Amino acid sequence: MYIAMVWFSALCLDRVFGEPRRFHPLVGFGYLARWVELGLNRVNSALLQRGLGVFAWSLLVLPPVILVWLFRHYLEEFSAPLVFLVDSLVLYSAIGWRSLCEHIRPVARALAANDLAEARLQISYLVSRDTAELNSDQILSAGLETSLENSSDALFGSLLWYVLAGPAGVVLHRLANTLDAMWGYKNSRYRYFGWWAARSDDVLNFIPAQLTAFGFSVLALSKRGFRCWFSQGWRWKSINAGSVMASGAAALNINLGGVATYHGETTERPILGCGMAPKVGDLERSIVLINKQLLLWLVVMALVGGLL
Repeated sequence: MYIAMVWFSALCLDRVFGEPRRFHPLVGFGYLARWVELGLNRVNSALLQRGLGVFAWSLLVLPPVILVWLFRHYLEEFSAPLVFLVDSLVLYSAIGWRSLCEHIRPVARALAANDLAEARLQISYLVSRDTAELNSDQILSAGLETSLENSSDALFGSLLWYVLAGPAGVVLHRLANTLDAMWGYKNSRYRYFGWWAARSDDVLNFIPAQLTAFGFSVLALSKRGFRCWFSQGWRWKSINAGSVMASGAAALNINLGGVATYHGETTERPILGCGMAPKVGDLERSIVLINKQLLLWLVVMALVGGLL
């Protein structure tokens, strides 16, 4: 029951206040990570780049994780309410439930108004792919893929890691995910330096992604969610992202995937989901789907906590 209460408290804080407008810890962490990468990623040897990437990741991630664990352990000797407060604040700082909605809806509004320039601008804030030449269908697909995938990265993953390892686990997951978003590319700059950032995020997000895919598959109310999850998601270039997007698309009864351009290279990606071509209204439906799964997780956690 305690875990469900912390979840609920953090979600209420996120719903009321959203992401901090000033002094967001992840923004500061991003600046520090960029400075560290510029200082260390200067060698030509693939082996040295891998080693320096592991060192940089450890330098940035492990000290905050250890400090949070020690601080929380120290507080346990003095005040249970203070522990609850710290747990709630750490989890609140990691989740992006309201932020996800606030970033997806402007894309939907721009597409509904046939304002392609504004839609490209709004989607550029959310994705790493090239957006300058995207048409409305490609923007819509990118928005839906981002909405579904980020539900695992920025919401369900943090909730689960709190269950597994408390606030220190939340910090570990969120910082690793941030470094993957910054360094986890297979281009000339990050192929070796960002190798550990990408692999560690794959490992840390595997269980959250599969549980998120399970939730979407259940909410599909048919076998198609499970079928797309395993037959499509597990064959995607990223099993974590593929599982979440395939099951989510199946739950929405739409198709995703197709052509996308990253860093000037265009690739034809397999189809995810099953059903019709997406429509603008499906962006809002994806938010509703995420909210349904969030409610499902809260109910299950409260029931499990009550039984235990």
